[in-house]
Amino acid sequence: MTVTLKDFYADWCGPCKTQDPILEELENDWDGRFEVEKVNVDEQQDVANEYQVRSLPTLIIENDDGIVERFVGVTQREDLEDALESAGA
Repeated sequence: MTVTLKDFYADWCGPCKTQDPILEELENDWDGRFEVEKVNVDEQQDVANEYQVRSLPTLIIENDDGIVERFVGVTQREDLEDALESAGA
């Protein structure tokens, strides 16, 4: 089962900069159990539209079955870990 965390962000987004270290720490600690895909909404508007992203940061956790969880705004590590586990990471 492939688990992906899509991080929708923009360079001008302050809360996105708050989210980054949380994601980096999680990615390091979980060591390859899920993939992080960063999506710059200014450069990849088509992807942002496809996922109906309206606010930043938006984090979407997907597995082979589709979207498992969607978070809008800065999300704490514990909430992300719970969602990753339920996605099968």
